[in-house]
Amino acid sequence: MKRREFIKKAGSGSLLAGSMVAAPAIISAEPKIKWKMVTTWPKNFPVLGTGANMLAKLITEMTGGRIKVKVYGAKELVPALEVFDAVSRGTAEMGHGAAYYWKGKSEVAQFFSTVPFGLTAQEMNGWLFYGGGMELWRELYADFNLVPAAAGNTGVQMGGWFNKEINSLNDLKGLKMRIPGMGGEVLKRAGGTPVNLPGGELYTSLQSGAIDATEWVGPYNDLAFGLYKIAKYYYYPGWHEPGTTLEAIINKKAFEALPKDLQSIVLNACKVVNQEMLSEYTARNNAALHTLVTKHKVQLRKFPDDVLRKLRDLSDEVVTEVASKDKVSKKIFKSFTQYRDQVFEWHKISEIAFMNARHM
Repeated sequence: MKRREFIKKAGSGSLLAGSMVAAPAIISAEPKIKWKMVTTWPKNFPVLGTGANMLAKLITEMTGGRIKVKVYGAKELVPALEVFDAVSRGTAEMGHGAAYYWKGKSEVAQFFSTVPFGLTAQEMNGWLFYGGGMELWRELYADFNLVPAAAGNTGVQMGGWFNKEINSLNDLKGLKMRIPGMGGEVLKRAGGTPVNLPGGELYTSLQSGAIDATEWVGPYNDLAFGLYKIAKYYYYPGWHEPGTTLEAIINKKAFEALPKDLQSIVLNACKVVNQEMLSEYTARNNAALHTLVTKHKVQLRKFPDDVLRKLRDLSDEVVTEVASKDKVSKKIFKSFTQYRDQVFEWHKISEIAFMNARHM
C-alpha cells in the first residue's frame, strides 16, 4: 500500500511539474503591442472624434487585446495639424485626420480627401477600392513612411457660415474664411483669403473677428460647435467638399512589424469605421438642421447658380494646376478623372435619375 501511495504522489508531482513548465510558454506566446493614435479632432468630438475612438476600440477588440490603441485628441500629444509628421517620425504609431491638411507635404494628396466639385462619398469609395485609388494613395504615402487607409466620410458638406448674404462672386472678395484644401485656393482666386484652422479654434476665431466666415462639416457637427451663435447665414451646397474621405495613417515600420493577421485586422477595422461614420452623418444631419432652423432661427441659403458656376470654373483651374506638378500628380489625376467621368455616366441613369423620379 505504501508503494502504491508513493507512485500516486510521484505521478501527481510529475503532472504538476509539467504544468508549471508549460505555463510560461502560454503566457508569453502573445506579446501585447501598444499603439498611440493622434488625431486632428477635439477629444471625443461627435462622429469625428468618436469615430477615431471607435477605430481604436475595434482594433483592440478584434485583435483580442494583442494590439491596444490609446487615442489622443488634438493638442493632447501633438498639435492638430502636426499629426502627419508625428506618425511619419514614429512619435505615434497611428493618426486620424484628412489628407488636405497636409498639402504642404504633398499637394496631390488632397485628391485622397476631397476635390471641389469632385466625387461623392459613394464615388470616392468606388475609386479607392475598385478604381485603383488606394494603390496610388499607398504609393504616394510610402515616401513619408506611412500606410494610409480610408477611415470615415462626411458625405456632402455644407457651404459654410456667413454674416452676410452671398449674392454674387463679389461678396466673396476680401472675405477671410476658414476653408482648407483646394477649396481654399478656389476662394483665393475668387478674391477671398483662405485660412486653415483646426476645428477647435473655429468658434473663437469667428467670434473675435480673426475670420469672417467658416465652413466645418455639416449640421450635426456645426450644431455641436455652436456656430449658430455667431453667424447668421448657413449656405449650401458644400461645393468644396462633396464627399470628404477621412484617413487613418499608420507608421509604415510599425505596420510592417505586425504579423499578417494583425495587418489585415487593422485595415479592415478602418473599413468598418469608414462606413459607420458616413452612416451616422446620413442619419443625424437632417435632425440637426431642423434644430438649427426652427429652434435657433438660422437662415438657410443656397449659393446662387451663377456663383456656383464661377466657383466650378475656378475649381477646374486649381485642380488642373495641382495635377500638372509632376509625374505622380498626373498619374493620380488621370485615374481620378477617368473614374469620375465613367461613374457620372452611370449615375445619370441610376442615382440622379432615381432621385429626380422620387421627388418629381
